[in-house]
Amino acid sequence: VQLQASGGGLVQAGGSLRLSCAASGRTFGSYSMGWFRQAPGKERDFVAAIMWSGGSTYYADSVKGRFTISRDNAKNTVYLQMNSLKPEDTAVYYCAAYYTDNLYYPNSWNYWGQGTQVTVSS
Repeated sequence: VQLQASGGGLVQAGGSLRLSCAASGRTFGSYSMGWFRQAPGKERDFVAAIMWSGGSTYYADSVKGRFTISRDNAKNTVYLQMNSLKPEDTAVYYCAAYYTDNLYYPNSWNYWGQGTQVTVSS
């Protein structure tokens, strides 16, 4: 599986962005998908995940109510809609596919995209 993240950019606090992650491979629809982020000098942190059917979603407490993860299996794409952005959301955002064990841990995920920068100015 190859993943290509896009949609990052510079936005003012309170603004919105939508990240996309396009996946290759015919088995995309059977994979769980996730988003992580990594700020400079910090560890990569869990943001959100969605199961293969789209029926179950999971969010970090810091983004609940502001971010929404969704997927379109027909387009092999997962999205992260980010609203009410805050300066502390500034990070490189990575999409990931197919986890084993614990979805909250980066090491549990098997495939990674290249990352897209999100910068939120105050």
